[in-house]
Amino acid sequence: MQLKTRAVTVALLSSLALAGCASSDEATDSTDAAACAPSDGAVSLTFTSWIPGIEDTVAVWNENNPDIQVTVQTGPNGNGGTYQNFFNQLKAGNAPDLGQIEYDALPNFRVQDGLTDLGACENVMAAQDQFVDWTWNQVSFGEEGSAYAVPQDSGPTALFYRSDLFEENGIAVPTTWAEFADAAEKVRAAGGYITNFSQSDINQFASFVWQADGSWFQNDGENWTVDLTSDASITVADYWQDLIDRDLVSTYPAWTSEWDNAYNSGEVWAWNSAVWGANSIASGAPDTAGNWSVAQSPQWVAGDTAAGNWGGSSTAVFSSSEHPYEAAEFALWLNTSDEALTMLNESANIYPATTAGLELPVLKEGVEFYGDQAIYDVFAAASAEVNPDFTWGPTMTQTYNDVSDGFKAAVSGTGTLAEALEAGQASTIEALKAQSIPVNE
Repeated sequence: MQLKTRAVTVALLSSLALAGCASSDEATDSTDAAACAPSDGAVSLTFTSWIPGIEDTVAVWNENNPDIQVTVQTGPNGNGGTYQNFFNQLKAGNAPDLGQIEYDALPNFRVQDGLTDLGACENVMAAQDQFVDWTWNQVSFGEEGSAYAVPQDSGPTALFYRSDLFEENGIAVPTTWAEFADAAEKVRAAGGYITNFSQSDINQFASFVWQADGSWFQNDGENWTVDLTSDASITVADYWQDLIDRDLVSTYPAWTSEWDNAYNSGEVWAWNSAVWGANSIASGAPDTAGNWSVAQSPQWVAGDTAAGNWGGSSTAVFSSSEHPYEAAEFALWLNTSDEALTMLNESANIYPATTAGLELPVLKEGVEFYGDQAIYDVFAAASAEVNPDFTWGPTMTQTYNDVSDGFKAAVSGTGTLAEALEAGQASTIEALKAQSIPVNE
């Protein structure tokens, strides 16, 4: 699973420099050995995550590390409220020691000086070569000798689908998005919806654009260019707008009981999602066990093998933590230990960011919920086909929120997805200007 992130790394590095996060003196101080020295006596840490079953994994750590005890706080997924909680807590001075943060959101926290640079922690830097290169670049922002989090997982995308329903109704599994639209008509005629269009998962929509070879941000070393309305973005927007207009996709709010029920009841038949979505379906649609399969994502161009990426998380130590050494030790164990990685995969289908983790026996086995299919083989192939040049901007939380507002309106019949992207682009440019980040208009 080797994704190259040259453009992403350059863009993130530039955004941090342009935002004026730290002076050279501050950077030197942050990497001084004293910045990651062990604390005296026993230490208690707090850790916020939304991974199902994370408490059981942390319990193993606590049993074996009586002097570094970790209390888990769980919440909604990042853009579902946890990130805003983090921002509020950082401002109030009561943030947890550690938090789960997706790669696309890390720049938001970095530009607000919310992250501890773990570059001073020798064990963290010594572990660099254990991680898939692109994931390390995501947490270091391309800065040599720095690490603003420990990589956890990645999110290559593929198509989860109800193989039983497709077969019973004589509908071929689509290999292109054009075929997907044709199949959507047949599924609707059979009384179902081929998939659900999320009003709020803008990072899922970004994965479609990513797969279509589009990018939302660029940086020339000085100025940012915001391009939410690129040809690729509008192609994707118009595609889904057509399916919405023709009532060929459901539009339930994601991560709700209605969403779960739509999949559990067989009303919705497929979901193009990241590898971690395997757990979302299994937990939300338990009555459908054994009836799902996974295939390569439909392609925008027949014969291509492109894949998008949705999510992928890290474990960050917040700048307010008084125990960076102990927090870093826990974060490393959580994301490099065979025991922890196996437990996280079994409880939440976490796809490790370490090269050794990808060889874990649990990732080579068939998954019972998916008819004993070795589903991770599909995602391993997808991870190698993700375009390296999709660039995240420094205000993704705000961008997602603004675009989501427009998507919700479009789903209700007010405006279109393309218009939501246009509005999101304008508001993003204004947000960059408000933070004194140079941007091309």
